[in-house]
Amino acid sequence: MNLLEQQLEYPFSDTLPAAGITLEVAPGIKWIRMALPFALDHINLWLLRDEMDDPRQPGNKIQGWSVVDCCISGEESKAQWEAVFSTQLEGLPILRVIVTHMHPDHIGLAFWICRRWTTATQVCRLWISATDYHSARLGSQGATGFGGEGAARFFASHGMTDLQSLESIRGRSGYYPSLVPDVPGSYCRLMDQMVLRINGKDWRCISGYGHAPEHMALHCEDIFPHTLPATTAPKVVGIGEARRPAGILISGDMVLPRISTNVSVYDMEPESNALTLFLASIDKFLPLAADTLVLPSHGKPFRGLHKRIEQLHDHHRDRLAEVMQACAASPCSAADILPLMFRRKLDLHQTTFAMGEALAHLHAPWFEGKLTRCLGADGIYRFSAV
Repeated sequence: MNLLEQQLEYPFSDTLPAAGITLEVAPGIKWIRMALPFALDHINLWLLRDEMDDPRQPGNKIQGWSVVDCCISGEESKAQWEAVFSTQLEGLPILRVIVTHMHPDHIGLAFWICRRWTTATQVCRLWISATDYHSARLGSQGATGFGGEGAARFFASHGMTDLQSLESIRGRSGYYPSLVPDVPGSYCRLMDQMVLRINGKDWRCISGYGHAPEHMALHCEDIFPHTLPATTAPKVVGIGEARRPAGILISGDMVLPRISTNVSVYDMEPESNALTLFLASIDKFLPLAADTLVLPSHGKPFRGLHKRIEQLHDHHRDRLAEVMQACAASPCSAADILPLMFRRKLDLHQTTFAMGEALAHLHAPWFEGKLTRCLGADGIYRFSAV
């Protein structure tokens, strides 16, 4: 555990749900952890006990579960879900699929789960923001799949000169569809401050920007999480005491305990100010209680929301200072500042994320007027301190 993590509380310590098995973190909330074939090797998914109106008998309710996020499409993921379906649902159906945002590990199996649990009398519907729904459909059914020639030209214009890497990016037009082969043809729209009634409790949607087009986190202040028995609870302040945490935040990717969320600029929106949007978005969680239990998409459930937001601001402030110092010394492209921001060796997949992140840290001071941008004769944008 690094020094920043030590400032957070982990109510479940190192306890993790096994593959195909859930761990109840609060009444009616089950934690699922699924493997991913990436460097970020897992995703947390959530089952929320729920009920919905019975279309056959007005006034009656159908008991079941809502799923929050899905994992990528793949046989291993489907097999893990089938194990959950057969052993963890207490004989009840999946009623709806709530997706925080359109990245493949979150929406990849939404179509499969919705189809799997739709019957002649009850539709299992996708719930997601409109922006992310249409972005996912574009990625899964469009010609580029968020890669291809446009992406290669964009990265080249920001200093990526390795021809082999650029050729690989040109060939990645099928990457998103390989993980998200389809998206449901209809959906229910989530909007900022919208309240979902789930199992008799109000869950408020909180929109976030910079990481995804229109990310939706979910907050409920009326559900109080479990703690583990005293023999297994971690020795941190508050565990085992009489106080109860003030509600739950399903944070998606907006607030993660171990890593900073990827915040990037890409060719679809080449002049976005992603970092400024992200930092403003995480501040929307500050009015929540400090001891809210955060259920992140990666890492372990934790308490210390306000401290983690402070840490994220500090992290990006430090990176921005490094970027400004470099650009004061000489004009820099996004590729030029990669070694400043990422000191480990990166593969191509990681480099594309890193390029987007580097550009986000150039755009933030550029939008503030602290940097100027110039397109060189070689077709590369470089940024200089004013």
